[in-house]
Amino acid sequence: MREQDWLCGAFNRQKRKYNSYKGTVGVIAPNRLKRRFKTDRPYQKLVTDVSEFRYGNQSQNERVYLEPVLDLFNGEVLAFNISDHPTVEFALKPLKEALNRISVLDYRTTVHTDQGFQYQHRHWQNTLKEHHVFQSMSRKATCLDNAAMESFFHIMKVEVMDEHFETKTALIEAMNEWIDFYNHRRIKTKLDGKSPIKYRELTVQKAA
Repeated sequence: MREQDWLCGAFNRQKRKYNSYKGTVGVIAPNRLKRRFKTDRPYQKLVTDVSEFRYGNQSQNERVYLEPVLDLFNGEVLAFNISDHPTVEFALKPLKEALNRISVLDYRTTVHTDQGFQYQHRHWQNTLKEHHVFQSMSRKATCLDNAAMESFFHIMKVEVMDEHFETKTALIEAMNEWIDFYNHRRIKTKLDGKSPIKYRELTVQKAA
């Protein structure tokens, strides 16, 4: 394959990763998830993080930030936000949308993140407390503790950023379209060949 130049290099691209860690600026929560990413219960384990996507030419080097909230039950993006600035308010918006989707459960939800400044902030932590949700954080400089989220970003960037975007509007449109595709049409082997949305629907039907 090397001789024929058939190898794909997209998944080997090394790019600088956005890092929201600013030191201990609030409260560091324990790592409740401990890399146990599998669950057979909807809304039991949610993960989130912030990543940046770039557009424009080399002199511009502009960027936007994405924060999705994933349900580890089926990998579905429950909510997401795209913005020019990765503020606390930016991060809170999809969190609140995701938590408001959850009806009364007979078990508690855990939301897992890294130690980014947004997640150490009292507004983030108070929002979790208001919804009676456990907070979990990766250990410092241990990206594998949030590997499910890292994997999602890697796949998205390979598939979205395969094309160069000159404008912010074009990039955001592509990001929105890809997330919709990921939720509704991108099948997964571990979901029995179903998309995240279809898998959730079938699971709910079986439980009814």
